[in-house]
Amino acid sequence: MDTLNALLGTTPAIFLGLTVVLVGGAAILTGRAVAGNWKPAWHVVLACVGLALGDRFLIFALFQGRLLDPWGILVHFVVLAAMGLAAWQIARVGKLVGQYPWRYRRTSPFAYAEVNDT
Repeated sequence: MDTLNALLGTTPAIFLGLTVVLVGGAAILTGRAVAGNWKPAWHVVLACVGLALGDRFLIFALFQGRLLDPWGILVHFVVLAAMGLAAWQIARVGKLVGQYPWRYRRTSPFAYAEVNDT
C-alpha cells in the first residue's frame, strides 16, 4: 500500500475521488469541447497539463499532499490525458458521422469508416 501511495502521490481514495471523478470529469469535458471546435488532439494534452498541475495543488492544499511530487504529477497527467483524449476521439467520431452521414458511418465509439456506395 505504501508503494501505491508513493506512486500516486496520495492515497488511492483521494486519487479516485479528486483526480478521476472531479478533475477527470473536467478532462472529459475539455476533450469534448476541443473536438467540438475541430481542434487537434494536442490541445487536449496541453490542457491536461494544466489540469494535472491544478489537481496536484488541490491535493496539496486540501489533503496535505506533496505539491511537487514527480511521480504523482506524471501519473495524474497520464490518467487525465487518457480520459481527455478518449473523450476527444469519441466526440470527433460523433461529429464526423453526424455532419457527414453520407460519407462516414460509425464502426465503434472510437472509429468510423467510409460508406461504400457500391
